[in-house]
Amino acid sequence: MAHERYDCNEGCPVEAALEVIGGKWKSIILYHLQHETLRFNALKRVMPGITQRMLTKQLRELEADELIIRKVYAEVPPKVEYSMTDYGKTLEPVLLALQNWGIGHMERERL
Repeated sequence: MAHERYDCNEGCPVEAALEVIGGKWKSIILYHLQHETLRFNALKRVMPGITQRMLTKQLRELEADELIIRKVYAEVPPKVEYSMTDYGKTLEPVLLALQNWGIGHMERERL
């Protein structure tokens, strides 16, 4: 496949994508939310290296970018769930490609 050149003065599409899903945690959060709705503590459990503060920050940014939705239930104790929006679900092929590449990379590193 030929590499297309983009005028980065007009904006680079890869840069634009990484601006939204880049960083250490955002793609991992999206990976965990792509097939199920999770509460904050459930997300924290599947990502043991993330701090509560960082998880909160990343969730807020993903919500602001309309990739996830935060649903608050009016009950005591408070119940909050996170799930992917339809727009966020458009990233599923990207997340699958990253997962498959990661599997191959991890196997290569073990050699």
